[in-house]
Amino acid sequence: MLRVERIEDAVTFEALAAEWDPLLAASGQDHLFLTWEWLRTWWRHLGGRRRLSLLVARDGRQCVALAPLAMAPPRLDRLVPFRSLEFLGAGTVGSDYLDLIVRRGEEDAAIDAIGDHLARRGCMLHLDRVRREGSLAARLAERLHPRGWTRRQAAADVCPFIRLGGHTWDSYLSSLGSAHRYNFQRRLKNLHRRHTVEFHRVTREEDRGPALAGLLRLHEARWRPRGGSDAFGSAALVSFHEDLTRRALARGWLRLFELRLDGRAAASLYAFRHRDTFSFYQAGFDPAYAKESVGLVTMGLAIKSAIEEGAAEYDLLHGDEPYKAHWAQESRGLASLEIYPPRLHGLACRQAVDLGRTARRVARRLLPPAVADRLAMGLRAWA
Repeated sequence: MLRVERIEDAVTFEALAAEWDPLLAASGQDHLFLTWEWLRTWWRHLGGRRRLSLLVARDGRQCVALAPLAMAPPRLDRLVPFRSLEFLGAGTVGSDYLDLIVRRGEEDAAIDAIGDHLARRGCMLHLDRVRREGSLAARLAERLHPRGWTRRQAAADVCPFIRLGGHTWDSYLSSLGSAHRYNFQRRLKNLHRRHTVEFHRVTREEDRGPALAGLLRLHEARWRPRGGSDAFGSAALVSFHEDLTRRALARGWLRLFELRLDGRAAASLYAFRHRDTFSFYQAGFDPAYAKESVGLVTMGLAIKSAIEEGAAEYDLLHGDEPYKAHWAQESRGLASLEIYPPRLHGLACRQAVDLGRTARRVARRLLPPAVADRLAMGLRAWA
């Protein structure tokens, strides 16, 4: 019988570091966004008004499973007046593939034990960014169903990805559409003809801070004409990435590139290499070089770098932007999963969520987009 303990303080969370990543490596959920480094850094900078509610399942002293959860306050931006359990890493930071972390072969016992614990608490779960197929979170919902719990799953996003195994750079290029392949090669050749071109990867701590600041500046420059981006839109988000990039560089995970033309950074790309997966996170470029397609060239050179260092996959993470389809032919689906407790409390939670969704749809129809966005952001700040 597994024993489940609930961790609600940051000191004990800190002490889990020695057990966390070895368990993750022994699980089927081994991804950057479930590492202790990512989630502990998120909690430090972006946890907000949530209360830590980590669940640890043990067999004796051995850690068998982790449910990386926090108790979220009522969501005014969603007009939901109830607290709910959410995954650590949720929100605008862009964590994908969130899930329970369970040692391979222990899934049934761990999900039963965690399900028993949650059933006694009787709290709604709102679990975003889970895999649409095959998540342990969905299996948890199935285990709770005979006890009167209900679930609702909605498609949320897609993550395009490239299988790199067996590819050289030339063989990968040959797998692309001819128009895109020709466009990339022509753009790169033109850059070399007009400029001194460097594709620089940050490997030293003294270079990390300036390169991150450059990325933020170029990202803002790229998106300002389109109404802006919320990727780095708060001091807390910037602090998160400052802390995370420092940790990721020390672990050998950080892939922060600059495309330099005549010694000047024209584009940046921010990514990670964790295990065999190279994950593209964000990018930016100087609009002065937009006609030279420096963003396109930077993406291609990052994929080339991933192939050359032996990555098995290049994951473009969530978003169905058209440019991703030029590079990747496959994608994984993400879902938002809501799990409601039985009886009147669960019914009230579900009705409140439905009411909130209806109110947001009405606001989008009746209010100017800018006003609706500002209202949502203001409410979210209090959530």
